Parts: sequence; structure tokens; C-alpha cells
Amino acid sequence: MNLKPLNIKEFPKALPLKKLLGPSFILLGLGLGSGEVILWPFLASNFGLGIIWGAIVGITFQFFMNMEIERYALINGESIFVGFARKLKWLPFWFILSSFVPWIWPGIAASSAKLFGAIIGIENTSGLTIILLVLIGLILSLGPILYKTVESLQKILIAVGVPSIFILAIILANESAWGNLAKGVVGIGENYLFLPLGIPLATFLAAFAYSGAGGNLNLAQSYYIKEKGYGMGKYSGKITSLLTGKKEEVSLSGSTFEANPENVTEFKRWWKNINIEHFLVFWLTGTATILLLALLSYSTTYNTGQSVSNINFVISEANVIAEKLAPFMGTFFLLITGLTLFGTQLTVFDATSRILSENIILASGGRLWEKHIRMTYYTVLWLQIIAGIFVLLLGFTEPLQLVVTAAVLNAFAMFVHVGLTLWLNKTSLAPQLKPSAWRVAIMTAAFLIYGGFSIYTIADKLF
Repeated sequence: MNLKPLNIKEFPKALPLKKLLGPSFILLGLGLGSGEVILWPFLASNFGLGIIWGAIVGITFQFFMNMEIERYALINGESIFVGFARKLKWLPFWFILSSFVPWIWPGIAASSAKLFGAIIGIENTSGLTIILLVLIGLILSLGPILYKTVESLQKILIAVGVPSIFILAIILANESAWGNLAKGVVGIGENYLFLPLGIPLATFLAAFAYSGAGGNLNLAQSYYIKEKGYGMGKYSGKITSLLTGKKEEVSLSGSTFEANPENVTEFKRWWKNINIEHFLVFWLTGTATILLLALLSYSTTYNTGQSVSNINFVISEANVIAEKLAPFMGTFFLLITGLTLFGTQLTVFDATSRILSENIILASGGRLWEKHIRMTYYTVLWLQIIAGIFVLLLGFTEPLQLVVTAAVLNAFAMFVHVGLTLWLNKTSLAPQLKPSAWRVAIMTAAFLIYGGFSIYTIADKLF
């Protein structure tokens, strides 16, 4: 489609911090069910806590990446994908490919089903995974306003899950484990520095990429802050349910403001507040959750002879929790982690459906328009669910294998979009609104590290 030029409108006054809370919960939820619950605890179970520095570096990179994505949407009131399409008309095709292929592997839902199956005594959980995928589709299809549905679910899961994990870690971790965690933050392991011999680099890259959201999902933050009404996002519409929601006018093309002294001062207020919101919710809560889940996994399964070769390490954790505390506490841990994974898969489907639907319209050459976005969203949502079911029926049922496969593909997608985001903000924004030199340096480092890791891991797999 032909994009309209950005309109010039009045820049809204900055909202107080308490009214900004929301989008970062969604992005945190995207990470909780993959890197936090599965991959970093899995590595801690097998290799100890000396690798946990990678989680902190990974989530710190993602904080700065996400803020540059928010910068564009705050200033222009449109998703960053529209900004990319303004620069290069063929980029929507890349984002369709790089969002669909990595996320058709339903590893997070399969992991959730595995944990629920352990609670109710089912070993083959492929059927349960399919039920969860369909349930996710129904929840997203029936919620009246899509953003509010996803935000509310993640707030509840985080409010219950994070304190529960914190309490369990406090009770079960001894002084030695806390000491090893502190050393691991600076890369000191048990007889190794930074990376132990024998660690699968694909799994480490997967965990590094999933220290937060991962892949193109970080870019979906531009949708969430737009629909929350940050900055110029105030003037855009929301996606509502086909069945239960009132239809809203949605415009892909955004609006911007004159970069005069008054508006630049107001932008700085917005920028300060949204940085604080994202730091507290995404970086601080996310970092604490990764560290505590890795500590809990280490304290319950490391060097104990428990099964830690696949997703069973979470079940082994639950068994130790049940033995040391009470049987119902083990079940409660499985329930919380299973629900967290379910919430993550739901949020993944929402984010990828938004990305795919918008980029399909942008790539359609004028055959589809903004009025088709709601129908396109629900079409690609259910196509992804059907594709996930097909993958399971083909026999790809090992949750950890599915998660690692998706994460390696997503790490390469991150390498691409970090570079594109930095380029977009450096070339399309007014000088007073562009990223500072030190933020550019951090984004450049992220670009090089994701690129180097991805190319090495993919080459290692192929050759």
C-alpha cells in the first residue's frame, strides 16, 4: 500500500509514570516463558551459575533495543514496521518470513503442556499442546480489546508468579548457592570463566537471545506503546475482537510533531518517564526473575542426579520442592510455571499476528488497506495455530528442541532488526530527537554480538 506522509499534530503532554505502566509487562511476559523459565534454568541445571552473566548482558541489550523501538513510535505514532517500509518497500517481505518461520515451532506451548501433564499424570502431551493452542486462539479472538486482554493476563501472571519464585528461592537456596550466583554475574563459574567446556553454543545463543522477548517480538513493543497512547500514539486506533469488540478506525500511517523547543522539552519528559517504566518493569523485574529461576534450578537439580537433559528438569525441580517443603508446593510450582509458559505463548501469537498482518498489508501493493487489518490479524493468528499443530503432528514434540530451534532463528532476526532500527532512528528523526552517542554505541555492540553469535552458530550447525 502507498503510505501517507506523516501529519503534523499537537504533541500530547507527558503522562505520569503510573499511567504508563502496561506495555513493558507484555514484553516481560514474552520473555518469561522462554529464556527465564526454560533456557537459563536449564543451563544452570547442567553447567552451574557461572553462565548467568550472559542473561544480564542479554536483557541489558534488549532494554536499549526496546527503547529505540519506543522512541520511533513515541515520535511518529506508527509502528516501526511502517517506518521501515517508508525506507525500503521490500522490507515487509523480510519481516513476514522472519516472523513466521521461527515462531511456527510451538515449543513454549509444548513445554506448558508437559508441565500440566506432569500435574495430571499424562506422559504423551501432544494432544494437550493442541488443546492449549486452540484455547489461545479462542482467548485472543473473544477479548473485546486485544491490547487490554493481553496486558491484563500478563499483569496477573507476573503479579502471582514472580513473588512465588522469589519466596521459593529464598527458602531453598543456601548461602553457597547465593555466593555462586554472585560470582556468576561476573562470569566466575565452578572451574571455568564465562563459558564451560562442552556447553552447546546453540543453547547458549538461544538463552542469550531470549533474555527478554527475542526475535522480531521486540519490535512489537511499538504496537503496545501506540495502543497504550504513548506520545503520538494517542491518535492511532486499536485492534478489537471480530466477535465481541466495537470496530475502531485503525491507521497505519502515523502523525508527528514540530521539533520546536516546547515540544522537545515535552519529548524529554516522555522519554524520561518511559525509560523509568521500562527499566523497572522490563529490566529490573526481568533480571530478578532470571536470576531467581536460575538459582532455584541450580539449588534443586545441579549435581543431584536428577533428569536435566530436557524440559524434565522443571519437573525435577518440582519434585525436590515437594520433598523439601510439601507435596502441594511442587504441584503449585508446576502450575505457576505452566501458566507462565501458556501466557507467553498467547502473547507470542498476539505479537506475531500483529507483525504479520501489518506487514502483509504493507507488502500487498495496495490490494489491502487499514480497514482489512482486523480480519488479516485473525486470519494469520489461526494460520499460525494450524501450522503449530501441523509441526506437532509431524513428530516435532520435544519442547526444548523446539525452543532452541526457534531461538537460534530469532537471534539472527534480532541481528537484522537492531541494525535497521538504529539506521531508521539516525536517518529519519529530527536532530534533537535522535539517539545519543552512547546509546548508538550500545546498539552497535548488540548488532555485532548478535551477528557474530548467529553466524557462528548457524555455520557450526551447517558445516
